[in-house]
Amino acid sequence: CNPVCQFGKGTRIVIIGQAPGKKVHESGIPWDDASGVRLREWLGISVNEFYDEKKIGLVPMGFCYPGKGKSGDLPPREECAPAWHNKIFRAVGKFELTILIGQYAQGYYLGDRIKPSLTETVKAFNEYLPEIITLPHPSPRNNIWLKKNPWFSEDLLPVLRQRVKALL
Repeated sequence: CNPVCQFGKGTRIVIIGQAPGKKVHESGIPWDDASGVRLREWLGISVNEFYDEKKIGLVPMGFCYPGKGKSGDLPPREECAPAWHNKIFRAVGKFELTILIGQYAQGYYLGDRIKPSLTETVKAFNEYLPEIITLPHPSPRNNIWLKKNPWFSEDLLPVLRQRVKALL
């Protein structure tokens, strides 16, 4: 296993995603792929800000590349988050903003507050503010979802960027 994550004491924002893809697994740098480029655009921050562990924590649900499935990567390994998240978060301290990316992170952290679908959970982002913002995965595979849901760019992204900017 090649765990891929980033965090430092005092980090104010944590981004909890799925698991590293093959490219990230090989580079050892979190979000070092097309999804990371889009995520930084969504956040409205530079590469330097994104990779500053004093500002941004990058903690996946699964720390290692889970392998390839029929239609993309396999889900994150289930044992990672329960084994490591609390230990990491205790060491880092309290976050002011947690960004939950995708159904695995949202299901784990929202519990019974999650909606019946990822789209509904992301669309209900105002219900989780100011501590949490829910996002779909920024993968190019989600281009169709983004086209079908123009409210995401119009309504959610300005709130996300404003919240991130205020904390950095």
